[in-house]
Amino acid sequence: MAEEAKGLKKPVKLKADLSAMLGESELPRTEITKRLWDYIKSKGLQTKTENGKPENAGKFIVADATLLPIFKNTNSTSKSGKVTDLRNMKEGETVNMMQMAAIVGANIEA
Repeated sequence: MAEEAKGLKKPVKLKADLSAMLGESELPRTEITKRLWDYIKSKGLQTKTENGKPENAGKFIVADATLLPIFKNTNSTSKSGKVTDLRNMKEGETVNMMQMAAIVGANIEA
């Protein structure tokens, strides 16, 4: 008998925008993140600048027309109190790659 998937490998229900992009209604968080990164890399959406300004802090992701609706679903507060609010984001603006967990979390059903 197969062992039940747990934690990050347990399939979760995707919200409409993410489901439409990935073509699935349920996926494990690990697979969601992998597919988002595959898309970002295939479209050349990684940059070392934040909204056009050079930054040394790390990599950023440019919001294209496909990612924008997914990013705009994000309005969350981490356990440490950091707020990630992307509701007013515009196409061509960037997010820090460290915000991907918040973006994924905002696009799955609780």
